[in-house]
Amino acid sequence: MSTEDPVVRLSEQECWQRLETAEVGRLVTRVGDVIDIFPVNYVTDGHSLVFRTAEGSKLVELTINQDVVFEVDEHTEADAWSVIVRGRARVIDDLAEREAADALGLRPWVPTLKYNHVRITPATLSGRAFARSGEPERYGVADY
Repeated sequence: MSTEDPVVRLSEQECWQRLETAEVGRLVTRVGDVIDIFPVNYVTDGHSLVFRTAEGSKLVELTINQDVVFEVDEHTEADAWSVIVRGRARVIDDLAEREAADALGLRPWVPTLKYNHVRITPATLSGRAFARSGEPERYGVADY
């Protein structure tokens, strides 16, 4: 039996490395008692995340409450990881910043027009990596 922990905490640098390799995450917003989750494709830009969105509930919710959670994960047969970003989202309205965001190469996955760029600036990052294998013996004699 392996003595290695199947769950490993990721450093901030390891979290960013994983965020840079993924393309889709889940944006969690909250307005009053309403919590929503939206899948979005994104890119990293330094130590922030950028996505595009059309007019609609996601954009409205972000203008009411900028506090968000963003989750990204990936898995294979052998391993998996998850990164959680807690931070603030704001619509990019400065022309120069919007042009720089446009140059990041972010394109919608769905053939819809998305004129609004949103930047998430993290307050905290946390991540875990997991070794995937069979479930350990649940019953029987345990080593003490």
